[in-house]
Amino acid sequence: MEAIPPVMLLGTAVGLGIFLGVEYLRRVRSNPVMIGLHLLLGAGGLELVAMRLRGTPEGVVTPAGHLGSVAALLLVLAMFTGLIAPMIGRRSRGTMNLALAVHASIAFAGFVLLLASVA
Repeated sequence: MEAIPPVMLLGTAVGLGIFLGVEYLRRVRSNPVMIGLHLLLGAGGLELVAMRLRGTPEGVVTPAGHLGSVAALLLVLAMFTGLIAPMIGRRSRGTMNLALAVHASIAFAGFVLLLASVA
């Protein structure tokens, strides 16, 4: 039951990320509000994953296991690569494509491992 909120938040972030990725490939300029929502959903889901790993302020700990720890690490890396992608991809479209591909791949792997850890 405790796994439903992080999966829902991160699942929504994944869905929005897919939408933003398709818009990027169609060369449609993304709405900054959608990008911000994608960022907030990912950060909120990551916070819930961290609470699942380390416990809540009330001291409730739900063991997520080793897969949960690896999923959290991958999600942190995905957030980092997503934040630096616009900075390193500013000069060329090819660099931006590579940065976003790395971001999407790491995020997908982290989300799949999160799903595996809660199953």
